[in-house]
Amino acid sequence: MSIWGKIAGAAAGFVLAGGPLGALVGSLAGHYVFDKQADQAGGTERRARDQVAFTIGVIALGAKMAKADGRVTRDEVSAFREVFQVPPSEFENVKRVFNRARRDVAGYEGYAEQIAGLFRGNPGMLEDLLDGLFHIAKADGVIHPKEIEYLQNVARIFGFSDGEFARIRSGHLGADASDPYVILGVDAAISDKDLKTAYRRLVRENHPDALVARGVPEEFILLANEKLAVINDAYDRVSQARGIT
Repeated sequence: MSIWGKIAGAAAGFVLAGGPLGALVGSLAGHYVFDKQADQAGGTERRARDQVAFTIGVIALGAKMAKADGRVTRDEVSAFREVFQVPPSEFENVKRVFNRARRDVAGYEGYAEQIAGLFRGNPGMLEDLLDGLFHIAKADGVIHPKEIEYLQNVARIFGFSDGEFARIRSGHLGADASDPYVILGVDAAISDKDLKTAYRRLVRENHPDALVARGVPEEFILLANEKLAVINDAYDRVSQARGIT
């Protein structure tokens, strides 16, 4: 079943903690009550819970970010369709949640803190969510400084250091203009052996199968492929400069 079937389907038997995310999902499907009881549920229910939380989290935080530069463009809203391969029949639901989050007087911090709590111990999932937000920020062709500030604040709430945020950011600003060592999250003085180890770890962590395994909806895999391409390009550039075969 697609993520949209899980969100809007009447047969869902899981719950996700109230708070701002629960209110947003309630606007889409009133029978959902988000509660931590799902933590005691079986693996399938937890996985479904995580997929819904991830999707709603990207939409909610993306809506808040769209206000960071003072304007909301059609590109920013439509980016959700690209990220999640939203079918035409469900796009109005996405817009409704997006607009509700955008109009909500509450700050983005509440959304970010709830998501950080839901995915505590799963930093890969939080990084995947940040990747989705970067993709949305780039949708209009320009990343405003206020959007970068917003993304860095969300990353801090998620528990990422400034150095980790720099690595994630570099992977989204164009490989030709970025430091490949920063993209790979390593120091330029690293040995060839350790460089290969770091590269292989990044590939494993960002492989589409790894994202699906940790709970990212399959509709998000497009971004995994894009990120892998950036990682591979960075490693190729370092390998060529070092003469690694």
